[in-house]
Amino acid sequence: MATGRTHRPATRSRGIPEATVARLPLYLRALTALSERSVPTVSSEELAAAAGVNSAKLRKDFSYLGSYGTRGVGYDVEYLVYQISRELGLTQDWPVVIVGIGNLGAALANYGGFASRGFRVAALIDADPAMTGRQVAGIAVQHSDELEKIISDNGVSIGVITTPPGVAQQVCDRLVAAGVTSILNFAPTVLSVPDGVDVRKVDLSIELQILAFHEQRKAGEEHEGTAPPVAAHQDSSEQGPDGDVPAVMPA
Repeated sequence: MATGRTHRPATRSRGIPEATVARLPLYLRALTALSERSVPTVSSEELAAAAGVNSAKLRKDFSYLGSYGTRGVGYDVEYLVYQISRELGLTQDWPVVIVGIGNLGAALANYGGFASRGFRVAALIDADPAMTGRQVAGIAVQHSDELEKIISDNGVSIGVITTPPGVAQQVCDRLVAAGVTSILNFAPTVLSVPDGVDVRKVDLSIELQILAFHEQRKAGEEHEGTAPPVAAHQDSSEQGPDGDVPAVMPA
């Protein structure tokens, strides 16, 4: 069975933009749902709506894959699932280690979507001796002293960090030194890595803060919507370019 250490996806060498690569998993998720419902073909408009993008962007993205669909028919669902999976490197086995088996690490270990998407949790690692040997998702937790040997023995190139922020960089350094070249970081800190190492950061608190911003903006718009209308005799000297709204509101 091929592993991530010996085979790597060819997206960059084929000149596929990073923005397109970031959308491919969205298309794959939507296509997989269609496949599970035995839907044979899908139009660009339908697939774009399911993936949350506009259809013109979807067609442009697929053009990088050499897939243009058939006029009046659309795209073949099963072929696109295969094509995108191949481009993302999901037609091979990717062993993954999760470092830091607290609540979040354990939840990720129990996530059933890894195996169906080409990822195999090869090892769970934690620095707490009390965790060593404990079964999580049917896998025995191993001590962090064994990290380098575990990575070497399993041919791991992808590491997931779910440790406290204070030790995340140290863990990252050890992963990289052991040969890991891609890291998914859940620790709320910015990691420093050498060239050739890819890091994807997942910060739930930042996502919640962004949602709070949108909630605040929506509340402000609702408040503005209840404001009394502007008087019809407003002085023209206070009107903006369109003649109805002041160009600069008074302080």
